[in-house]
Amino acid sequence: MNQINGERLAEILEISLRMLEKYPLCDNCLGRQFALLGFGLDNCERGRAIKTLLAMSAHEMALSKERKVKMRGIAILKLLATHGSFKVAADLLRRMRRRVGEGEKCFLCEGQFDNIQVLIDKILESLKEYEYDNFLVGIKLPLRIEEHEDEFKAEFSVQYGESMKNEFSRVIGKELAQRTGKKAEYLKPQIVILVNPFTKEVKIQSNSLFIAGRYRKLMRGIPQSKWICIKCGGKGCERCNWTGKIYPESVEELIAKPILDRTFGEETAFHAAGREDRDARMLGRGRPFVIEIKKPKKRKLDLKELEEAINEYAKGKVEVLNLRYADKNTVRKLKGMENAQKIYRVTVKFDREITDEEIAKLEKELTDTTIYQRTPIRVLHRRSDRLREKHIYETKIKRLSNDSIEMKIRCQGGLYVKELVTGDEGRTSPSVSEIINAKATPMELDVLNVLAKKVI
Repeated sequence: MNQINGERLAEILEISLRMLEKYPLCDNCLGRQFALLGFGLDNCERGRAIKTLLAMSAHEMALSKERKVKMRGIAILKLLATHGSFKVAADLLRRMRRRVGEGEKCFLCEGQFDNIQVLIDKILESLKEYEYDNFLVGIKLPLRIEEHEDEFKAEFSVQYGESMKNEFSRVIGKELAQRTGKKAEYLKPQIVILVNPFTKEVKIQSNSLFIAGRYRKLMRGIPQSKWICIKCGGKGCERCNWTGKIYPESVEELIAKPILDRTFGEETAFHAAGREDRDARMLGRGRPFVIEIKKPKKRKLDLKELEEAINEYAKGKVEVLNLRYADKNTVRKLKGMENAQKIYRVTVKFDREITDEEIAKLEKELTDTTIYQRTPIRVLHRRSDRLREKHIYETKIKRLSNDSIEMKIRCQGGLYVKELVTGDEGRTSPSVSEIINAKATPMELDVLNVLAKKVI
């Protein structure tokens, strides 16, 4: 404590003595009241140093020939031995053939800093089933303990102390780092260890694992995400054939199963750069996605092997490519990609024969143009009714028969392509039907590409 001048040191010793006269305090809890004073010491060392200085001063007084001074010195040594549980003071009293009282339990921590190794052993046992590179320790204290600490700080006008939560977190974190070889991480920890030092309760919170990639949907009739049965809310009923789902499988579920098997996670959340209709395929380079695995126990995966396992499990239905680790920030970037340009292919059948001139007209009027779409009738039950403006950059058309064509459309993400074809009872304009005044029906729709930069 060589950074503190003599006058300030005397003040610290005086305050410490007043604290000990009223309350039993362990080394940690006494030292914590002066945590911001003196560098290179932990609170236990700081508290012990204060008690040592008080004991030395009291010993000098106890050797005085003046009775009043002598008795005051002995009284302070007895105080340090009982309220301070300070062995040095107790030994001095024994050497002076004075009665020594028993050390008392700390008023603030109730002796929990003395039992911290037992708690750390329990934490280490709880961590055995988890894979992690870093961690954070969070502390929960009983309300009465927090109230005692607040009242204590107010009573003695503590200005340079720190909270008990901070000290427990730091002491436990330091010991865990030494014994596990892992590092503490305050911003994005993989594991959060929630500890109540007073009840010895330990909870392990495994933060989400994120894996990014692209998926291709090779088969029609599969939704992107799991559709819970509206009637039973996922519990299972006659309507959903007791599965709790409208459709038996989804892109998310086909990708998630092999991942959950390897990470021992509890569930997943699926994030993608937009979505295709259930009856549309997703081809080309695939759609960017991030799958979030919640509460995983294993994190170290062979992503190439995982990719192969997913593709084997979803063979012929879904295929994943370029798997890589990601984070929550990747999800935010992904959401910003929903309006990225997309290339669609749609086959269209008309209620009459169409001419080459009409095909040329469609190409011209659906290139470099803005489409105005009100929310389609088919999704009004789940989306707000509003007008959207979407740009088509280019349309190329190939005749398939007298009354059918294939259209390739490069457009802004979020364009409803089926409604671009039908007109949706006038809610989309211009539309294929409107431009050539013929009823047009979309037969098959595919997403050929999502023109987006790498997510990470």
